[in-house]
Amino acid sequence: MSVLPVVRSWRQLQRRAGLLAVLGAWPAAAPAQERPSFVTYNHHMEEPGNLEIGLNPLFGTQRDGGSFLGSWLELEYGVKGWWTMELYLDGQATRGQGSAFTGFRWENRWRPLMLEHKINPVLYLEYASVNEADKTMREVVGHDVEAEHAEPLDHTREEHEHELEAKLILSSNVMGWNLAHNWIAEKNLAQGAWEFGYAVAATRPFTLAATSRRCTLCAENFSGGVEVYGGLGDTDSFGFRDTSHYLAPFVAWSLPGGTTLRLSPTFGLNGNSHRFLLRFGIAREVPLGRGGR
Repeated sequence: MSVLPVVRSWRQLQRRAGLLAVLGAWPAAAPAQERPSFVTYNHHMEEPGNLEIGLNPLFGTQRDGGSFLGSWLELEYGVKGWWTMELYLDGQATRGQGSAFTGFRWENRWRPLMLEHKINPVLYLEYASVNEADKTMREVVGHDVEAEHAEPLDHTREEHEHELEAKLILSSNVMGWNLAHNWIAEKNLAQGAWEFGYAVAATRPFTLAATSRRCTLCAENFSGGVEVYGGLGDTDSFGFRDTSHYLAPFVAWSLPGGTTLRLSPTFGLNGNSHRFLLRFGIAREVPLGRGGR
């Protein structure tokens, strides 16, 4: 299935990519903290006083509907060493249906224990003002299934929602690996039950030994792993029935100067899931000033 009609209609994607290219001329910050996984969070926070600007497109195939390109532009700022704030701007384009801005999200993460522990907790709270046309799939909760994305854009763009999402992030560093688990709870503020989901990931640098010279293709600049995520129903029907689940290997390449590239082919694990998704991302970290602890 050709994706050219989707790409042509998604003009904003090109403009945002151009913005990131311009940012390449900014002074380099400390090494970027962009996590390699797309869905699962770990306990690493943004450097205080640094702003990270990222673009994260997602291409999806769709049974009984057109292929689509969802994307979010993220602005992540390190307020304190224990507090990171993010703003997301979401959009999508569906083959044969056009494109749309689908809303924004405001995220806060707090790390209560700054010293490294066997298990490092992080508290996450997000407010979202989005419509039903959103296809970024930043997480999967409740009974989110592939069939919902087949609904016509003209209908879903008119269905607006205000949502609150909370996560308990548990993350550990073990023998070079980072192991992370996210419990997710989401609520439509107007109506409906609490919806639940999960995400787990294992991540490791390609090598733990760093070279003394500056390089681009050194193994130390690459990391990878795998994540699994999906829905757990809601307060009316908790469990795996009528839910979707995904398996996603990923790789990240940290370039000298604060730019990170990520790629993740994603595979649906049951009949309710998209058969295939492809996520890719580019992020640039720039210093805005000295942050506090």
